[in-house]
Amino acid sequence: MEPTKENLLAEIESLIAYGATEPTIHPDLLAYLEIEDLKSIKAQLLAKVNTLTDEDKEWLEQFKKYD
Repeated sequence: MEPTKENLLAEIESLIAYGATEPTIHPDLLAYLEIEDLKSIKAQLLAKVNTLTDEDKEWLEQFKKYD
């Protein structure tokens, strides 16, 4: 099932806000992006999992989708 723009926005907002005092991109601005842009942003954020602690990796697992 294809994620909706709203679902992607919620997941990206959570990813951006995690562990930071201030997000690098204001979540309201993400609403203006196309769904393909949002998918790309989410993928890039999830790719950073390799540089995170085990605790961070565990938290990020909730955003992964498995076939």
